[in-house]
Amino acid sequence: MGQAAIKVAKSCDYLGAGTVEFLLDANHNFYFLEMNTRLQVEHPVTEIISGVDLVELQIKVARGEQLNIEQDNLKINGHAIELRVYAEDPLNDFLPSVGHLDVYKLPEGKGIRVDNGYEEDMDIPIYYDPMLSKLITYGKTREEAIMLMKQAIDNYKVKGVQTTLPFGKYVCEHEAFTSGNFDTHFVKNYYAPEILQKNTQNEAKIAALVAVNQYLKDQKTLRLPTN
Repeated sequence: MGQAAIKVAKSCDYLGAGTVEFLLDANHNFYFLEMNTRLQVEHPVTEIISGVDLVELQIKVARGEQLNIEQDNLKINGHAIELRVYAEDPLNDFLPSVGHLDVYKLPEGKGIRVDNGYEEDMDIPIYYDPMLSKLITYGKTREEAIMLMKQAIDNYKVKGVQTTLPFGKYVCEHEAFTSGNFDTHFVKNYYAPEILQKNTQNEAKIAALVAVNQYLKDQKTLRLPTN
């Protein structure tokens, strides 16, 4: 597929950053879809597994500068996945969610990258693209990248608007996704708002039980005699 992408660019003497898209069928046959003369939203995935700053190279090409790498130098190391964090409500057909970011805390840690466009106390208007950020995780294996993504989602705190974070966690926990046996019909085949709502309610119950248990432990400690 990579070689085919190179041939597409060479066939039209294209110079600059670009993205070639293919469709992959169930038998792993792939077909040319289109070429975009720009970087895609998912370019951080390529940057992380290749160790190449595509934005920097794009600027160098535009300036007419010589690049210090060749095609044969590029290698794929490890696995990376990206979640588009949108201000959309997955419980309401992914409709835009507008409001004020009362709480907005980003996840941090090794293997976690957030290309972010907002800060706490900012407003999310209805006039523009609802993307808040791109959440990317890296691991030596795909399983490691998925596990880290779930942790990053849990540590990504947003209050004031609905986001696609719960949906992202649902996807990461689904057997079809973890096994790699899925296609572009994932939402139609596996997702329903009721499922996500049930998962959210279960998590809330667990959190409440943990809080009550901790409270009882604290009260017991306070009542212990000092002598």
